[in-house]
Amino acid sequence: MTPNGAVRARFYAPDTQARAVDLVSVAGDDLSFWWDDCARSNDHLARPLAFTGAMTRELGRLTAVVVGVSGTGSIVAEQAARLGFGRVIMVDFDRVEARNLNRILNATTRDAEMRVLKVEMFAAAIRSHRAGDVPVPVAASVATREAVLAASAADILFCCVDTLEARHIADLISVAFLIPFIDVGVVIPVRKAGAGMAIADVCGRIDYVQPGGSSLQDRAVYSPESLRAEYLRRAAPEAHRQELEAGYIKGLIEEAPAVITLNMRAAAAAMNEFIARAYPFRLDANALYARTQFSLAACEEEYVAEANFPRSASQAFARGAAEPLLGLPMLKLPSPARSA
Repeated sequence: MTPNGAVRARFYAPDTQARAVDLVSVAGDDLSFWWDDCARSNDHLARPLAFTGAMTRELGRLTAVVVGVSGTGSIVAEQAARLGFGRVIMVDFDRVEARNLNRILNATTRDAEMRVLKVEMFAAAIRSHRAGDVPVPVAASVATREAVLAASAADILFCCVDTLEARHIADLISVAFLIPFIDVGVVIPVRKAGAGMAIADVCGRIDYVQPGGSSLQDRAVYSPESLRAEYLRRAAPEAHRQELEAGYIKGLIEEAPAVITLNMRAAAAAMNEFIARAYPFRLDANALYARTQFSLAACEEEYVAEANFPRSASQAFARGAAEPLLGLPMLKLPSPARSA
C-alpha cells in the first residue's frame, strides 16, 4: 500500500533483484485493477468511467476467457472483442453444425459444411476487425489441462455452457486462481395446454462468483448428485436424445431452437455485470447483485445479494497451478514415458 492509496507488488528473485508486478487485481463485490505504471504516476486516482473510451483503453490491457462459444458464449465473445479486451481466450471443443447457424454469431454455411471448430471460426471473425493477437482459440474441453492453464491467465471468466461439469470446473478455476467469473444460463420451460404445449416461461440467470465467496455449488446450481446424474446420462446409449431434451426448451426436442433473442438478452446482462463491477455505475452496492434472474414472460427481474447465499470453504482456494490441477486427479501431469 502506498501513501496515495495504490496497491503495488514486487517479485524478488533468488539474487534479491526486484521485479514490479504489472497488475494487482482485487476481486470482491467490485473489481479493482492496480497498474504499476499508473500507481507511480498517480493516474490510478481517476478510474475510467463505464462505457467510455478510457474504459476501452484499460480493457485493452485485460484478458477475458469465454468457456463455451455457442449460443450465449458467441455473443459474449463478440462483446468482449468489440469492447476492447486485449485478449479473448475461447474454450470449446465442438464444431459448427448446420443446426447452430441460427444462434452462433459469425458462423456461416461453409463453416458448417467444413465442420470448422467453433473457436477457430470465431478467432477468424475477431481477426477481421481487431489487429494483433487478440483471439486465443483453445479447442478443448474445459475439463482438460490445456483449457485450465489457458483460463488461468484471464482477469475475468465468462461461463457460457450447458453442462454442470463445466460449471463445476469454472468454480474450481475461480477459487484456485482467484479469478472472478460470471455464469450465464437460459431456459424455456413448457407446459401442457390441451392437446398441445405452451410456453410456461422464458428465463435467464446471471451469477457473479467471486473467489472466496459463494460458489455455484453453494447457490444450488449443481450438486454432487446432479453431477453424477449428468455423467450417467452422457454415458447412456440415449445420451444424444437426452441432451436435446435437457436443452433450451424443457420438454421439447428442438434441433435448432430459435433462441437468439433470449441469448442476446442474457449475454448482454452478463457483460454489463462485469462492467458494473469493474467500472461501477449502479445506484446501489454491487453486493446486492450476486445473482440476477429475469422472466420475459412475467416481465420481471429479481436480484439476490451475496450475503443471502451460504459460503463453504474450498480446499482448492489459492492453490494456483499446484499439481494435480484444481485438486482433480484427472488433470494431473502425465507421467513421463519410460524407455524399454
